[in-house]
Amino acid sequence: MLTALGDTHGTVNLRLSDRARTVLEEAELLVHVGDFTTLAVYDGFKERARELIAVHGNSDTAELRGRLPAVRTVDWVDWRLLVVHGHEHDRTSLPLLARERGADLAIVGHTHRPGIERVGDLPIVKPGSHADPRGGPPTHAELRPGRGTLTVEVRTGEGETVDRERMMG
Repeated sequence: MLTALGDTHGTVNLRLSDRARTVLEEAELLVHVGDFTTLAVYDGFKERARELIAVHGNSDTAELRGRLPAVRTVDWVDWRLLVVHGHEHDRTSLPLLARERGADLAIVGHTHRPGIERVGDLPIVKPGSHADPRGGPPTHAELRPGRGTLTVEVRTGEGETVDRERMMG
C-alpha cells in the first residue's frame, strides 16, 4: 500500500490522526506532496516511514526547498506516479508534465481539498490535508495495487471513504 499525505503545515509534530498514523506505519511507501513547513516535521516523517518520497511546497522553509525537489516521478508497482505540490501547475500544465514524464497518475496537494479527478486521460489524486483541511475533515489517500488495477481511496482521519476509484493499468 502507498499512503499519500500533504499540507501538514506543522512546526514540530506530524499532526496525524489515528488512521493517518496507522496507514503511515503500514505503508510500504509514503508520498508527501509538500508543505511540511519545517525540517523538523520532514525529519519526523522520514523517521517513521519505511520509504518517503516527497516534494517541497510553497510554505516550506528555504532549507526544505533546497533539500526537496519540486517534481518527482516515481515507479511503483506497475504505475509511474507524478508527485507535485501543485502551486506551480494548472489544469493545462499538469497533464503536459505528466505526459512528458510518462506518468500514469498524478498526486497533487496545495488546495487542501481531497478527491480524485481526471483532466483528460490523467487521473489526479488529491489527498487533501491530514492536519489543516479546508471545508471538510482531515483526509489522506490510500493506494492499493491489484492485478492490473489500482484502487485509490481518499479517507478521513476516522477511516470514512470520501472518494474511491478503481483504475485499470
